[in-house]
Amino acid sequence: MISSENKMNTLIKFLFLIVLLSGLAVSCDDPVPEPDPEPEKLKAPALTIKINEFIEAVMTDVYFWYKEVPSVDIRYEFDSKAYFKKLLVTEDKWSFVSDDVKKLEDSFEGKETSYGWSLAFGRFSDTKNIFALVEFVYPGTPADKAGAKRGDLIFEMNGAPITDSNYLNLLNSDNLTFTFGQYGNAGITNVKNGSMVALELNLDPVQFTKIIEHGGRKIGYLFYAQFISNYNSSLDAALQYFLDNQVTDLVLDLRYNPGGTTVAAQHLCSSLAPVADVNAEKRLVNFQWNDKYQKYWQDRNNQNQLGINFVKAVPLKMGLTKLHVLTGPGTASASELTITGLKPYMNVRTLGETTYGKYTASITLKPEDFYDKESEYKDFDNWAVQPIILKYANSLGVTDFKNGFKPDVEVKDDLFSPIPLGDKTEALLKATLKEITGVEVIAMKSAVKVPEYTIFDRGFSKFDANKRELLIDNIDKDLLKQIQ
Repeated sequence: MISSENKMNTLIKFLFLIVLLSGLAVSCDDPVPEPDPEPEKLKAPALTIKINEFIEAVMTDVYFWYKEVPSVDIRYEFDSKAYFKKLLVTEDKWSFVSDDVKKLEDSFEGKETSYGWSLAFGRFSDTKNIFALVEFVYPGTPADKAGAKRGDLIFEMNGAPITDSNYLNLLNSDNLTFTFGQYGNAGITNVKNGSMVALELNLDPVQFTKIIEHGGRKIGYLFYAQFISNYNSSLDAALQYFLDNQVTDLVLDLRYNPGGTTVAAQHLCSSLAPVADVNAEKRLVNFQWNDKYQKYWQDRNNQNQLGINFVKAVPLKMGLTKLHVLTGPGTASASELTITGLKPYMNVRTLGETTYGKYTASITLKPEDFYDKESEYKDFDNWAVQPIILKYANSLGVTDFKNGFKPDVEVKDDLFSPIPLGDKTEALLKATLKEITGVEVIAMKSAVKVPEYTIFDRGFSKFDANKRELLIDNIDKDLLKQIQ
């Protein structure tokens, strides 16, 4: 028999269980609280989105690799230049975007705010110290007036060592002081200090012409710094000088020429090649666009957009059958087009070092080329996209020379030597004169022993990378609008 006390305990436990179950039932019926909504993702400013839209329109249309452009939500891209880089394919080392198209176009036309010198930047293997070597100096420029000349070694800038983070200031700063001299067995001698203020310069790329008599031959030497069609008349004057003096051979120095426009390259090639080929206006190079544009031009048989021919209307024709070209890692784009374009028609001999390796071409596209109304782009009309739009090949199909062209005769450019360009004893020209005549150039051997070093960069201005573009300057941009 259960005692009264046990009954009471059992009742209490039963009541406690009912209360517990009731609480659970109530808690199960309560609605589950909603999580706090995520804050709306912050969008880029309206102007940035408009610039991104322009970049996207270009890169998904005329870009050579347009089918491989990744999909990116432009509303959340706050840096338009960084967004542009996301769209590039791995193979593309050359396309770029600019927010100062006026200065960019001025640079392509030879208008530069600069010091007027071309430099190679190196690092000694033992000390790791960075230095700059003067490759050449434009006459009458700030660098020339400061006393800089080919072969000078610059080892200090603004009173401090040259470093990885500041070396480009030697090209693109507004003003600077520098310490330079000549390297000898006793170290750096003839130490001097110089100071310069960068100026806006109009730089004629036809810099040095000379007639050299050696081994019974009369040899023309032409140093050409950049392919700028505005200065085609300077090319004509230089070549006429050679014709008037009845040169037997021509040496074209492109070792520091980063390229330029197709019109300038077409003009030079037409002035040099065999007359019969020029008069027949044979094909210099063929163009390969992306599939959409290639089909459009081919369907309409628009040969002007499918390649470049020789131009029989050039003012003068040297009618050469052989050409010697001096090359180096700075030889790019239109320089390489000149070499490969002429090879099917004449004997082109190259001497120096391997060229840069640029087999593609680009065009400067501004908002006005993609929009019909100025009101749609007036707040970002200073922007431009420079996309790769095609590959080129010579008339024999040579293209994709990603590693550049190896020279027929390898000669190291002796930048530590103060010997001027055009001097018979300068390393590349000396080897070329022997190649042409079979007669050695007698010169004293340098006794200077230079520590091991590596050249890691070179250039003339902040637009150097852009100048390696092969600029297509005969494209009808109104036609582009029709295709888009």
